[in-house]
Amino acid sequence: MITLGIETSCDETGIALYADDAGLIAHRLHSQVATHARYGGVVPELASRDHIRRVLPLIRDCLSEAGLTTEAIGGIAYTRGPGLAGALLVGSAIAESLGWALDCPVLGVHHMEAHLLAPMLEPDPPAFPFLALLVSGGHTLLVQVAGIGRYRILGESLDDAAGEAFDKTAKLLGLPYPGGPQLEALAREGEAGSLRFPRPMTDRPGLDFSFSGLKTAVLNSVREGPDDDARRAAVARAFQDAVVDTFAIKVRRALRSTGVRHLVIAGGVGANQALRHGLESVAAAEGAAVACPRLAFCTDNGAMIAYAGHCRLMAGERDAPGIDVRPRWPLDELLPPGDA
Repeated sequence: MITLGIETSCDETGIALYADDAGLIAHRLHSQVATHARYGGVVPELASRDHIRRVLPLIRDCLSEAGLTTEAIGGIAYTRGPGLAGALLVGSAIAESLGWALDCPVLGVHHMEAHLLAPMLEPDPPAFPFLALLVSGGHTLLVQVAGIGRYRILGESLDDAAGEAFDKTAKLLGLPYPGGPQLEALAREGEAGSLRFPRPMTDRPGLDFSFSGLKTAVLNSVREGPDDDARRAAVARAFQDAVVDTFAIKVRRALRSTGVRHLVIAGGVGANQALRHGLESVAAAEGAAVACPRLAFCTDNGAMIAYAGHCRLMAGERDAPGIDVRPRWPLDELLPPGDA
């Protein structure tokens, strides 16, 4: 069976085709960065309108790349949530309409589950069970993954997600949108150790995270110090080092407490090279292997939706007729494929 994946949870339109015999056979992505950059962040209404314009042309492009027609589509997976309500509704409406027209099953996919499973698209996917650090603009989760739909949340952010903290810090430093990659580039120019920020919640037991205090420390440092390039680079470096160290400490604790020997780094912030290198060092010291999706599949994309949806469609899962999205959808509500 060939599954069409549709991702419209935020500001990227992702489309992909996944086949059970050949794997990923085509994928396309349109980013709205240029549209939202002038506003310093995502404008939900503009995001929804752009998805409407992009989804069908991108589906046509994917089919053309694979040398297929719509009749080859055996199932459709779309992002049901979490995400922006209007953006999610675009994907749901188009998926359900195509499913009705093509007489094929449709299934809404959990966006965060798709991120967790993105490394499965690589030539050497991780084996279950694994520990996953899922870090994105809206979510920070440490999850023990026993299999598809078998998730135990070990820790999560009690306030800002890591990606949100990156973006807010970048804004404090006067960096353009999107802030995360800009901050990472600036941090490379900063001198290690010239500034030091707290490593939040690492001096107490547990695996939860908090980044609001770190953000406040950055704000105070920006206000107190000189406003020059060297100072901004030092702040960026100190902030990034604090985030990486925090994750390293919590991941080490989780590896030791669970005994799991595979670590997955997923989500948009997972593309940060300093974070990857820091966690690879921790995993190596603990005798654990690390798996990361390719950089193109760290951020939102249709390939991960197609894969996650394909696994569940093949187990017989189907949506009831109608358009239904879940802007808020806890990951631990999911069940293994076929058990829903």
